[in-house]
Amino acid sequence: MKYITFVVPSYNSEKYLERCIDSLLPGGEDVEIIIVNDGSTDSTGIIADRYAEQFPNIVKVVHKENGGHGSGVNVGIERARGIYFKVVDSDDWVDKNSYLLLLNKIKEILESNERTIDLFISNYVYNRLEEGTFNQIHYRNVFEENKICSWDDIKYFTVSQYFLMHSLTFRTDILRQSGLSLPEHTFYVDNIFAYQPLPYVKKLIYLDIDFYQYYIGREDQSVNEKSMIRRIDQQFTVTRAVLNSCNIKEIKQRSPKLAKYMIRQISLLTLITSVLCSLSNEQEYKCEMKKLWYELKNMDTFLYKQVKYYSFNVISSLPEPISDKVLISGYRFAKKKYMFA
Repeated sequence: MKYITFVVPSYNSEKYLERCIDSLLPGGEDVEIIIVNDGSTDSTGIIADRYAEQFPNIVKVVHKENGGHGSGVNVGIERARGIYFKVVDSDDWVDKNSYLLLLNKIKEILESNERTIDLFISNYVYNRLEEGTFNQIHYRNVFEENKICSWDDIKYFTVSQYFLMHSLTFRTDILRQSGLSLPEHTFYVDNIFAYQPLPYVKKLIYLDIDFYQYYIGREDQSVNEKSMIRRIDQQFTVTRAVLNSCNIKEIKQRSPKLAKYMIRQISLLTLITSVLCSLSNEQEYKCEMKKLWYELKNMDTFLYKQVKYYSFNVISSLPEPISDKVLISGYRFAKKKYMFA
């Protein structure tokens, strides 16, 4: 039995891949590690094959044409044999002690036949190795630690708290039930991964462990500001995919607290998109942002009003130079305070 499938989408990751895979191997034959070599042009594929040869009962390798991060995750979902599913980016790693705690907790719950847990939530850490600094994102104020709960039991998120792919370990069946299929050749698809499956989750549990170590420091990193500005079109693609992935009105009837969180998440995504448009200072993208608001208003008036409220987009009604300065200043402050890029 494989308790967890770890999927490692990898593109030109020769500098980081060994650190990532070495951090996953302590799970032994209780886990499977699927390295998806996404058309790399360096030695990533060779390194991956070496691990598969050395650990044939743990490591599997898929070599494919380049399709982007989402494509790698899709392949992993399709091939996963583990009861639970975790994406670990090839330049990131996991903390060994936290990893073993999570794995043992999964075993304990499954062996007790107590309940089916659809989602494990844990902390993640923004880790700047070169600077020797880090910033932990936790959920202690949102969940009671180590207690099986539902969305009705959650408390309130602070401004710096939201779900990322890094904090979530889904039951594999939940991802498949949700119909999750991420767009190819697109960055920021982790926003879809951390959003679309949530309404299918009935039981969840929070472990206060710093499981995922998120490396910050590469110049070409997707969260690097210059990279984000260059890829605004992909930000729009992801924002629209999130908006169209779920029916918030239906979710609100079943679980008001989950709906509130999901509206907040949409608001954050639209706000980031607005900030990037302001940073680019390109009229083309500002027009595209107005078009996005128009589409949302026509699609769901209730959601439109909620997102407008939660994302503080009253700023957008200010004269353009002022609104741009406010948006950019807020973004710079958040980036410095929470060290997310």
